[in-house]
Amino acid sequence: MNLDVYLLLPLISLSTVILTLMMLIAFCRNLSLTCAFSSIGLMVTLLLICAMAIDIQAAQTASLVDALVTPLIIVDAYALFFSGLMVFSSLCICLLSFNYHRARGEHQDEFYLLLLLATLGGVVLSQAAHFAMFILGLELLGVSIYAMISYPRAGRFSLEAALKYLILSGVSSAIILFGIALLYAAFGTLSFAEMAVLQRENSELDALYILAGSAMLLSGLAFKLSLAPFHMWTPDVYEGAPAPVTTLLATVSKGAIFAVLFRFFLSVDNYQYETILDGLFLLAVASIIFGNLLALTQSSIKRMLAYSSIAHLGYLLVAFIAADSVGGRALAIEASAIFLLAYFLTTIGAFGVVTVMSTEASDHDVDRLDEYEGLFWRRPMLATVFSVMLLSLAGIPLTAGFIGKFYIVVSGVDAELWSLLVIVVIGSGIGIFYYLRTIFAMTKRTMVTSVVHVPQTAGWTLAAVTLLLLVFGIYPTPVIEWVSRMAQAMT
Repeated sequence: MNLDVYLLLPLISLSTVILTLMMLIAFCRNLSLTCAFSSIGLMVTLLLICAMAIDIQAAQTASLVDALVTPLIIVDAYALFFSGLMVFSSLCICLLSFNYHRARGEHQDEFYLLLLLATLGGVVLSQAAHFAMFILGLELLGVSIYAMISYPRAGRFSLEAALKYLILSGVSSAIILFGIALLYAAFGTLSFAEMAVLQRENSELDALYILAGSAMLLSGLAFKLSLAPFHMWTPDVYEGAPAPVTTLLATVSKGAIFAVLFRFFLSVDNYQYETILDGLFLLAVASIIFGNLLALTQSSIKRMLAYSSIAHLGYLLVAFIAADSVGGRALAIEASAIFLLAYFLTTIGAFGVVTVMSTEASDHDVDRLDEYEGLFWRRPMLATVFSVMLLSLAGIPLTAGFIGKFYIVVSGVDAELWSLLVIVVIGSGIGIFYYLRTIFAMTKRTMVTSVVHVPQTAGWTLAAVTLLLLVFGIYPTPVIEWVSRMAQAMT
C-alpha cells in the first residue's frame, strides 16, 4: 500500500462513513440503524488509528515516525493520540445520545451525520501542519456544532444558545483569520514547518507582525477554548445545548483546538516572546480563579460543569507555559496529553449522567441541583458513577483526574512556575467544595419518588468509561509509557 494512503486511512475511513451515512439517511430513515452504522464507523476508524500508533511506537516503518503527507497534514504519534481521543469521545457520545434522541422523535438521524462531521473536523485539526488545513478543520468543526446546538427539540433554550455561539464564534474566527494574515505577512508562508525554519535562520523577520498575529490567533482560540476573559458564552451555551452536544463542546472541540495550538507554538517556538508568555500567564490565572469562584454560585449542574471546564483549561495552560523550558518540553507535552485524556474521560462520564437523567425531559435538560437530590436512593449505580466523575474532576487519588493534575503540578515544578502552582492549589481547593456539595445533595433523603430510567446502551457506555477512568487512576503505567515516548519524539 502507498505510504501516503496508509497515513490517510483514518481520514479516508471517516469520510467514507460520512458519505455512506448521507445516502443511508436519504433512503432509509431509521434512528437505530443510523446510530449503529455511525458507531461501527467510529470503531473502525479508532482501530485504524490504534494500529497506526502501534506501528509508529514499534518503529516497524521508520518513515512513519514523522510523516508529512503533503505540506498540509502531518501524521505522527502526537497527531494519532489526539485523533484517537476525538474518535473515542465521539463514539461514547454516539452511544450515550441514542435513547436521548429517540425519546424526542424518530427523525433525529441528521444528528449523527453532524456528529461525524464535527469529529472529522477535530481529526483534521489534530493532524494540521498548515494554516489552510487548520481553517478547514476549524470551520468543519464549528459549522457542525452550530447546527447541533440548535438541533430540533422543544423549547427555545437551544436556539438561544446556538445564536449566542454563532455570533461570538464568528467574531473569534474573524480575529483568527486576521492573525493568520499578519503571520503570513511576516513569514510569507502558511506552513508551520517553513515558519519554524524562517524563525531559526532569518533574524530580519518583523517581530511586530509576529507578535500581533500570534496575539490575535491566541485571542481567537482562547474564545474557542473558553479561557477567561473570553468565557462569557460558555455557561449559557452549555446550559442551552442538548446534553450530548455539550459533551462534544467540552471534549472534541476543545481538545482538537488545543492540539493544533500546541503544535503551532512548539513548531514555530513562539515561547521566545516574553509578551506572549505574559499573556498566557494571565489567561491561566484568570481562568482558574474565575472558573472556580463562579462555579461556587451555580445551582445548575451544566453551568457548574461549564465553569469547571474553564478552570480545567486554566490548569492545562500551566503545562502549555511550562513548554517554554526547552529541557522540560517533553514533560510539558506528556503532562498535557495525560491531563487531557483524564479530562476527556471524566467529562464524558459527567455529562453522560446528565444525558441519562434528561432522556425523557421534553423542554429542558434535567440539570438543576435539587433534581439530583436523593439520587443515591433512587439510582445508586448512576449516582456512584457521577460521584466518581466529580471526584476525578476534584483530583482525588485513585482516579484519572488525580494523575492528570499530578502531571500538571510536576511540569510546573520543573519549569519553576511557582506562582501559577499556588493558584492551581487554591483553585483545586475551591473546586473540592462544589464537587462535594453535589455529591452531598445526591445522598439526601427526600420525598422525590420519580423513577430514573437508565437505557441499556447508555448504562454500559457509562460503566465502560468509569472502568477506564479508575483503571487509569490506579494503574496508569502503560498509558504513561506510550505518551512519554510520543513526547520524546516531539522534542
